[in-house]
Amino acid sequence: MDKPTTSTTIQCYHCGEACIDKTIHIYEKDFCCEGCKLVYEILNQNGMCDYYAISKNPGLSQRIKVRENKFAFLDDEKITQSLISFKNENQTHITFYLPQIHCSSCLWLLENLHRLNENIISSKVNFTRKEADIIFTHKNISVRKVAELLTSVGYEPYISLNNIHQVKPKLNKSKLYKMGIAGFCFANIMLLSFPEYLGIDTKEQNLITVFRWLSLLLSLPVVFYSASEFYISAWKSIKHKFLNIDAPIVLAVFVTFGRSVFDILTNAGSGYLDSMSGIVFFMLVGRILQDKTYEELSFERDYTSYFPIAVTRINNNQETVSLPDIALNDTLLIHNQELIPADGILTRGKALIDYSFVTGESLPVEKEMGEIIYAGGKQIGSNIEMLVIKEVAQSYLTKLWNRDEFKQATTKEERYSFVHFIARFFTWIVLFLSIASALYWWVVNPDKIWAAATAVLIVACPCALLLSNTFTNGNILRILSRNHLYLRNAQKIEEIASINYIVFDKTGTLTTGRYQDISYGGKPLSKSILKKLAALASQSMHPMSRAVAAWTNENGTHLKVTAFEEVTGKGIEAIVDGELITLGSREFVTGSKLPELESAIYLSVEGDVLGKFNFRNQYRDNIPTLIRQLRKKYKVAILSGDNSGEKNYLQELLGVNAHILFHQKPEDKLGIIKKLQQEGNRVMMIGDGLNDAGALKQADIGIAVAENTNNFTPASDGILEAAKLHLLNQFIQLSKANKRIVMASFIVSILYNIVGNYFAVQALLSPMIAAILMPISSISILIITFGFSNLSAWKMKLK
Repeated sequence: MDKPTTSTTIQCYHCGEACIDKTIHIYEKDFCCEGCKLVYEILNQNGMCDYYAISKNPGLSQRIKVRENKFAFLDDEKITQSLISFKNENQTHITFYLPQIHCSSCLWLLENLHRLNENIISSKVNFTRKEADIIFTHKNISVRKVAELLTSVGYEPYISLNNIHQVKPKLNKSKLYKMGIAGFCFANIMLLSFPEYLGIDTKEQNLITVFRWLSLLLSLPVVFYSASEFYISAWKSIKHKFLNIDAPIVLAVFVTFGRSVFDILTNAGSGYLDSMSGIVFFMLVGRILQDKTYEELSFERDYTSYFPIAVTRINNNQETVSLPDIALNDTLLIHNQELIPADGILTRGKALIDYSFVTGESLPVEKEMGEIIYAGGKQIGSNIEMLVIKEVAQSYLTKLWNRDEFKQATTKEERYSFVHFIARFFTWIVLFLSIASALYWWVVNPDKIWAAATAVLIVACPCALLLSNTFTNGNILRILSRNHLYLRNAQKIEEIASINYIVFDKTGTLTTGRYQDISYGGKPLSKSILKKLAALASQSMHPMSRAVAAWTNENGTHLKVTAFEEVTGKGIEAIVDGELITLGSREFVTGSKLPELESAIYLSVEGDVLGKFNFRNQYRDNIPTLIRQLRKKYKVAILSGDNSGEKNYLQELLGVNAHILFHQKPEDKLGIIKKLQQEGNRVMMIGDGLNDAGALKQADIGIAVAENTNNFTPASDGILEAAKLHLLNQFIQLSKANKRIVMASFIVSILYNIVGNYFAVQALLSPMIAAILMPISSISILIITFGFSNLSAWKMKLK
């Protein structure tokens, strides 16, 4: 039986979601819940309904109500001190991470917080990082009140334990300063060079000398400050007995500058200062573009980013304490949707714990009083109480993260870009040509030794080589970022291109982690039964019950439900509008003790079994298509911590020879990745949870999948937004195209070098011609790299 449908769907004016359970019609608008209506009222009372004019349905659903006093821990000065970036007698500056930011309406609302509360002085939003920098007067409003104000309009701050331990790095702007100075000097040296290039009246010949000395003066900051990036890199590579691409760049800068100084001092010409400063500027621009992604996202994360900052302790009286202050034998109160921060014994209530992020198991685990519950799980039922038996630092999750195997997994074989190997040969060839040219002219005409030898080094400058690589990598990173794949650095592009084995986690990676693919088999269900089923299923917090309630597409809240009973791990039943409705396992509903081989729950009305609901993980959009594409070119495997309920489906999808393993612990996944690498494979691991952390670190390239790129993800080489996982094959192909584009631009630069050196070795190349050839070469390389990389992305439908 297909999922029941309704004739019309009413959308919430605030969040745009369908009003299924109930519709609140007020102010001539429809809202899906009281939360969305409340946000609208707050904005309406303050004359801020422009929020809805900028984007349609810009808000996020407020159906999950934030519990009262959730931010009480912000009254603790010790905690707030770790969050505050600046404080004086009047003002406090604080930065909140707001994962709900997604559109221009969010930007407008958050930057107009002062209209909601006059004690907010200013609020500036970093859209990329989804952060709001807020300045307020702490005499009239507290940090807690600011957090509650943000929550009241739908932007609940996400504050984790990592915020306490985190040392906020100072923004390194040195590379920006170097680029700015190089750009300023380059532009002015070019202006001073134009008169000489274009010809100057003999009456004003004395100005040439002035312009040359001004150019030399402007070149000094470029040589001794802006180019220092390349000196440091080249020196480090030489210390490791390896010539990287920066080594010939440094040689070219020194030779070009030295030759220019000699020409100016001897009045032989103006030298090549404009070309030298231009090349340094362009190379710094390329490197800053490459660094942009790494600065915007955090690729090094541990369990503290996942844990809450504080929890409720109820020893003698109820109080909010930070996690480091939790002690042995403390009694903690865990609310719905809160994480369990330490290992303990359940002392009150019934626990329904979601461990999918830690173990990969998709079904929540039910626990009764007296059973042990472990840190890292999320309680998805009513409030529970637990007795701490291990402190946070000694909990199962912390020990898992700090295991020696996981630490060792961070050490990968250091790989150098193929560009560095090309640069090594390039450097020796250029030196050979320069020395050979000098020896030839030493025999033929010693007066031309200096001009010929230096001209070869200047014309054959590897700048085009570096520019092609830097700008191609930068543009590819930009394209990938626009499509929501964020890589740690440019080297990861080459590593993606080299992989031959792809390993997926299942729960939360290939699937959404929710049971939404539901099929019903049995007797037809009337509208009356569907409403009663919805009324019964909505009484339970179990994901399967909630999924069935949503499947019915009916609102049964107006029906009378009595004698409700929920048997842990079995099912639920109640009298709904006078009829006994039972929903649960085969044994619970039918009494049969035969083993159930699939994820299913049965339905009966007054003891008459009507049918059953079959559940399957909801796979992300186009995942089957993606797997079929990948298996044609790569070996594909799945390592899952979940049960094997879907093994047959996955085996059919991946092929009979594919490795599909279930019930895999974190150390098992790590061990398999190591084994695959020992067999000579270049492995890409794609996962989402803490149970994938070791495997992601060990793999040649580890990609963490996240519903939101700023949400918690394990340490990785890249972060991929979950909705874009189906584009993985295109991302890999684009990474492969990156190398071809760089090689094509190399060939073009080599042609320039052949032409230029043909004249240089004969000492026929004037400084003016050399100065013109160098920027033309560089500009053509930029056009090739941008053009071909954008064309490749367009062909792969990535732009």
